[in-house]
Amino acid sequence: MLKNWINIFIYHIKNNKLFTALNVLGLSIGIAGLIFAILYWNDEQSYDQWNPSKDNIFLVANQMDATTYWASSSAPIGSAIKEVSSEVVSYCYLNGYYNNDIIRFNNKKVQSDRIMAAQKNFFDYFPYQFIEGSVKNALPDLNSICLSQDLAVQLFGNQPALGKQIVLQGKNLIVRGVYKLDKKSICNPSCVVNFIDARINETIQQWGNFQFVLLLKLKNPNGKQEVIQNLEKIYFENMTARFAKDQGIKPEEFIKKYGQVKPGLESLSSIRLHTKTGGVIEANGNLQFLLIMVGLSVLILILSIVNYVNSATANAVKRAKEVGVRKIIGASKFSIIQQFIFETAIISLFSILIALVIVEISLPYYNAFLDKSLVLQSSQFFLQLVAIFLITVLLAGIFPAVYVANFESLKVLKGNFGRSKSGIWLRNGMLVFQFAVAAFFIVGSYIVYEQIELMNSKDLGFSGKQILNISYRNIYGEAITDKNQFAKYNSIKNQLQHVRGVQQVAGGGFVFGNGVKSVISYHYKDRNIDGNNVPIDFGLLEMMKIKIVKGRYLSSKFAQDTVTSMLINETALKLLNEKDPIGKKLNWNGQDAIIVGVVKDFNIGNPGDAIPPMSFFHFKTVPWFSGLLNNIYITADPETMQQTIADIENLWTKKVDTEYPFSYDFVDKEYKKSYSSYVKQKNLFSLLNIIVITIALFGLFALASYSIERRMKEIAIRKTLGAETNVLLKELCKQYIFFSIIGFLIALFPAYFLLNKWLENFAYRITISVYPFLVGFIALLSLTLLVVLTRAYQATKVDILKYLKYE
Repeated sequence: MLKNWINIFIYHIKNNKLFTALNVLGLSIGIAGLIFAILYWNDEQSYDQWNPSKDNIFLVANQMDATTYWASSSAPIGSAIKEVSSEVVSYCYLNGYYNNDIIRFNNKKVQSDRIMAAQKNFFDYFPYQFIEGSVKNALPDLNSICLSQDLAVQLFGNQPALGKQIVLQGKNLIVRGVYKLDKKSICNPSCVVNFIDARINETIQQWGNFQFVLLLKLKNPNGKQEVIQNLEKIYFENMTARFAKDQGIKPEEFIKKYGQVKPGLESLSSIRLHTKTGGVIEANGNLQFLLIMVGLSVLILILSIVNYVNSATANAVKRAKEVGVRKIIGASKFSIIQQFIFETAIISLFSILIALVIVEISLPYYNAFLDKSLVLQSSQFFLQLVAIFLITVLLAGIFPAVYVANFESLKVLKGNFGRSKSGIWLRNGMLVFQFAVAAFFIVGSYIVYEQIELMNSKDLGFSGKQILNISYRNIYGEAITDKNQFAKYNSIKNQLQHVRGVQQVAGGGFVFGNGVKSVISYHYKDRNIDGNNVPIDFGLLEMMKIKIVKGRYLSSKFAQDTVTSMLINETALKLLNEKDPIGKKLNWNGQDAIIVGVVKDFNIGNPGDAIPPMSFFHFKTVPWFSGLLNNIYITADPETMQQTIADIENLWTKKVDTEYPFSYDFVDKEYKKSYSSYVKQKNLFSLLNIIVITIALFGLFALASYSIERRMKEIAIRKTLGAETNVLLKELCKQYIFFSIIGFLIALFPAYFLLNKWLENFAYRITISVYPFLVGFIALLSLTLLVVLTRAYQATKVDILKYLKYE
């Protein structure tokens, strides 16, 4: 029986090569898209799932206002919550960022950009496998360091690393362990040092200084709510009530005026994709992009299956007599269903194999698209692949098989089956579905394109064209003072100004597109504003063509501009609700600051984000701002730019930083990276749009061909009676035009609703107009007519005698 099925299957393939190829290709593309989405999904979901304590470890996430959540906490909170809550087993502080520095061993120097400062129990929270040393003795003191296996090989080759002495930031450190960095986690450091305890001790009384990431390990995840309640009490007693007392008001009044910090806990297993904060150490995953990708991939696979079912049921007419004969000689319905499901299974298997080939070939481009390093290993998604196969066979095979098995033998053998309307309503319904999906993608692509173009063309409030941003490694040992740090920068600035072609030089404590590193609240009358601190050197705002709308720029001509002067932006001015802010005094972090100017709003972060209230100070105004001076901006003569960059690099590597690679970028190019994820979404939508339209056209071509084939005798008779070609074309096309209009109307609401939800990610967004839908309708109708008219025109040129000679 199986051999007979295979022979029949091969026979029909030979007689329907084109349509079989279209079916297999359509299914392959749909399955390949879903495999890509599964690889991405599995990778994102794998973060910290290997950690046995993932459900017991929690990040303290602090809600600063209605929309802002911080992953950072104050130094005293850890010990305070440990004392009052029996649910807390331990706590661990770590930096919210990696350090980038040089590690030395004898005469060898290795640069590492993933140095993590944490407390000694770090490896209790992230239990990476140790190949030298042990978790228990990993960081016993401040002079210890643990290395990843890769970094240890770079430093020591194949020699044991344990016990060796290395130098980092001027400190002699002993290697206490080497671990494998082979797991996905929110914290993947190349080495870990216990430098953080000293900083914690310095700020142990500073309840409002949120600068460390705090992780708690609980006895039971169900005790989470009790810990949050205890944290709320601690926050109230040590921050809200204390700050209210300092201002001579009741806590209730303080909360009404300034609000309060609300603590929350996020489990380690959920942080990657579900955190409300800006992230811990590694960048957050993009849950929305992940869901969009998986959702659209599933939709495309459904479209491919619908396309197959449509083609299979239409093609069933050609096999009607075969089924009728088999039934007459005793074949049961179940046997026929089995045969057709078997054929679908073979086609699905071929489709999966081709899909895997497509994925393997395209994977390098896919990795570049996502900034990933995914590998196609069937063991990682074998069960999911089996599920795809079974679902495809069931969805694509059962209906055509049942449809064929229900043919009436006598009607089929009499030759009347060709006039039967059985199954046409379902094929037409699935064709409408294909049109609806295609319309959704066309309209969606246009809207996404418009939004990205808005971000590209939006007035950012600054001009970064032909301005260099040089990464400045502002590290000169622990003993250096803030004053010496700024003096060192001034020395470098003077040297840069003497480079030929350099026109302006100014330092900044921020990177355009990345936002700011420090936020501090300031008070004015009864208002409290969380200002994003933007430390600058004189001339930086002018260099970036950032305008002043009131008052003046900071200038070296005014002595107070390095003592008490500050600038605010228009957003901060609105929050102050002060018509004439110039000269007004406010309380900034416990010290007086005087507003001397208002800066026109400009984007310092992602162009899709709302512009925050900003506070501008000269570096010398707040001494510790000098530690944030990690970027030097330079304008140079465009005609000699390349030579100027070469001269700057020569100066930098010989006199400024002899150990660290020279690194720079143009501000405008660097800024575009801040919204690259949205550009990727646009590119993804465009790519999927092409795939969807291609699959839909495959289905339309197949269905139109079968439909027209069934009407060939009618066409021959009409031609004999004198019907003109244009009349025949109109008659053959009108139903498809009608179906495309219905499909487009069905797609209207989902397209508007879902794309409007996507646009909610942007503070500055387009308003969805009628144009995307108009373009979508015209495009859909044009493609439909192109396919159907091409096939219909061929039908009108047939030999009439071929279809009428037996009548």
